[in-house]
Amino acid sequence: MIVDNETAEWTREEWQLEARQLLNEIGPGLISPSAYDTAWLVRLMEQDAELGKGALEWLCQNQLPDGSWGTGTPVCYQDRIICTLSAMTALARFGRRAQDRKAISNGLIALETLTKNATRQLVANPASSTVGFEMLAPALIAEAEELGIISSQGNRILGRLEKQRRLKLAKLAGSTIDRTITAAFSVEMVRDDLSRLDLENLQEKNGSIAYSPSATAFYLIKVRPEDPAALTYLHQVVSEGAVPYVGPAEVFECAWTLWNLALTDWSSELKDLTHRPLQELNKAWDVGIGLGAATGLSLIDGDCTAMTYEAAKKWGGTFDIDSLLYYEGDDHFRCYTLEVDPSTSTNIHLLGALRQAGFKTSHPSVQKIFNFLVRQRQPDHMWVDKWNLSPYYPTAHAIIACAGYNDGLVQGSVKQILASQNADGSWGYMEKTAEETAYALQALCVWKRSGHQVDNGVLENGLKWLKKHSHQPYANLWIGKCLYTPIRVVTATILSAIGRVTQELRGEI
Repeated sequence: MIVDNETAEWTREEWQLEARQLLNEIGPGLISPSAYDTAWLVRLMEQDAELGKGALEWLCQNQLPDGSWGTGTPVCYQDRIICTLSAMTALARFGRRAQDRKAISNGLIALETLTKNATRQLVANPASSTVGFEMLAPALIAEAEELGIISSQGNRILGRLEKQRRLKLAKLAGSTIDRTITAAFSVEMVRDDLSRLDLENLQEKNGSIAYSPSATAFYLIKVRPEDPAALTYLHQVVSEGAVPYVGPAEVFECAWTLWNLALTDWSSELKDLTHRPLQELNKAWDVGIGLGAATGLSLIDGDCTAMTYEAAKKWGGTFDIDSLLYYEGDDHFRCYTLEVDPSTSTNIHLLGALRQAGFKTSHPSVQKIFNFLVRQRQPDHMWVDKWNLSPYYPTAHAIIACAGYNDGLVQGSVKQILASQNADGSWGYMEKTAEETAYALQALCVWKRSGHQVDNGVLENGLKWLKKHSHQPYANLWIGKCLYTPIRVVTATILSAIGRVTQELRGEI
């Protein structure tokens, strides 16, 4: 983003220049580095020195001041624990330099602090658990105990996670993990118990395991050392020694970017640049079931399917309705075929897609989502979700999906967003962020356009703050195995909000 001056005025042409640059860039998916996954590459030191040494150097350069690894701010306990355990065990096995020993020493101090605060932090943030935390953390804890990094956790809260792991693994009894189920993404959780894996049907065509660098590294260590396809995959996703928690993710990046840009009427002159991303989405789409976060990924999901459908529809593309309804369950819509906890944002996005498809509010499938959202709504009229730390993400998207469609469901949510704006114009759940401010502004603009009153002063103050803080790096609010940022998706969100508010204030809508 080129604008970081609160007094700068954007012309339609300047906004389109930024949007065109973004549309030209979207492709494999630009995601922030993952300390958890990068630490797994250190374990490949003996198989591939280039990957191992680069990852080791990155870890040493990106240790946080307190000795832990993970996202600095906002602080998420699960993120810090999983990243620190992953880095510590990797360094303990392969760190040989003086600086590696120093990093381990500092990490031990951080781990002690983290484990002392475990009970309070896990109770304080029950909705922010990272993907597979209850499966991955016990495996890393067991390894850390074996290496003497930490003492036996026993009945301490981290030790009790092992009981949760066993219960979940028990649900897989009689079946094995292949590339079509979500457990493949966290396959490193099995440690040495390879009998739980369908080894012949685990690897994706691009050489990865579920497009996960850490799962792929585990496969190289425990299943097929020096597998050329797996090593090629890791070399494709590594950058400056580090890897993201997932990659590539071009469907996710294209769909969310197109969805965000479509919220702004200034986007009408960008259609020529949407052909390429729409072709990518069309290539990945499988009639009847939709698609996943990337072309070729076996793990299809309702969230990407819904966002792709709605975004494509707004830009003149079309896909089949049956793919949306494929994810319908008894009382809500699924994100994945086999999932323990439903995703609020997935249901919100499917609501938006069904609305875009012309479904009436009286349709049973639409009513099912309405009822689910009523049950999931928090006392403050906000929603929380398992894919993003911030309640502003699902809540803003719910307002956008419901404005002029089911106003009653989100009236309280709009009031809460208005009430929670900071004095300087920003928004933020844990701290002030550009991403969350953009969500709030998008929702308020759509709400206003649907015929409701929103004070222009709210929009003006929000826009002023957002333009001043629109530059990178962004806060890591998205939840994977650790916290991360889908950089171009967040850029598109901010760009969309700036354009939309500017239009509203100028009376161009």
